[in-house]
Amino acid sequence: MIDIADTGSGKTHRDENFPVASVLIAPQYRAPIMAFYNFVRAADDIADHATLKPQEKLDLLERLDNALMERGVDEPVAARLREECKARKLDPQHARDLITAFMRDVTYLRYRDWDDLIDYCRFSAMPVGRFVCDAHGEDPARVWEANDALCAALQVINHLQDCGKDYRDLDRVYITAESLSAHGGAVEMLGEPRAPAPLLAAIRDLNQKTAGLLDQSRLFADLIDDTRLAMEVGAIQALAEKLVARLAIADPLCEKVHAGKLGFALAGAQGAIGALLRRVARLRRNIADAKQ
Repeated sequence: MIDIADTGSGKTHRDENFPVASVLIAPQYRAPIMAFYNFVRAADDIADHATLKPQEKLDLLERLDNALMERGVDEPVAARLREECKARKLDPQHARDLITAFMRDVTYLRYRDWDDLIDYCRFSAMPVGRFVCDAHGEDPARVWEANDALCAALQVINHLQDCGKDYRDLDRVYITAESLSAHGGAVEMLGEPRAPAPLLAAIRDLNQKTAGLLDQSRLFADLIDDTRLAMEVGAIQALAEKLVARLAIADPLCEKVHAGKLGFALAGAQGAIGALLRRVARLRRNIADAKQ
């Protein structure tokens, strides 16, 4: 039997494109978030594994899901998340949704249109932010809609900046068939050293739609009760907007899209501080109104 621990890529939360449980997150929330991340990381590594056969990947992902739900062979990474969910009364369905997304990565390699891509994000991205919000005790009715927009945007940004690598290494294409067709593009263009004009136009098209998602999520940080989480979300929003601006002019097949460490830190800090300052301003207004 394949050992799930042997399928790991060695990638950690520090290697992700966006902050995961950064220093902004209060210590009491780090354990469930890291347990969730490590479970998802294990599943992602299985789905992306270079030598596992598709059926082996599906079997391992099913084993992880079963372990989370206390069925079959247990797995340490599933047991840690399961215990955190029990202790904090968190819904493990968010993690199970990610398993569904990774199974889709194994079997569903092309996307028809924007709606098809967003449906994938409902499983691959939105549950991540929902879990983090739930761990902080945030009101789903208040924050989930904005969360879903931001998480979907982050997912599509990753798809766009890694589109060439995903095609070459995994034969996955998230540039939608509808967008490619609208601009006279073809999937095979993703294998070129530089993006031909039709492919670049399709990427710009999806990037513009992603900017629309970020418009919807811009108030997310201000809807959150926990100040430190609000600052984290403000940082992520700012980083996402920076990347969308970059993708509007860059060719992801031959140019670096993601900011360097210094640019990454500065953009994140600006977003976090902006969220904090808006919160302070609202508090002052509320105090002034109460005195009148």
